[in-house]
Amino acid sequence: MVETRIKPYQQQVAERESRERQTWAFRRNQIFGLVILAGGVCLWWLLHTNPKWIFPAGWWRW
Repeated sequence: MVETRIKPYQQQVAERESRERQTWAFRRNQIFGLVILAGGVCLWWLLHTNPKWIFPAGWWRW
């Protein structure tokens, strides 16, 4: 149920700041999770690809 009473200004500001902090933390966690997911995909790709494509013959002689 929606609260219909008029809140004091300080309470409104505090609630808005709290929501902004929660939103920022949620976005930060989303980005961190996507970075981990992208790293996992890259690691899986590296482990399941042909090693000759990554390290062609003579690559260490550059």
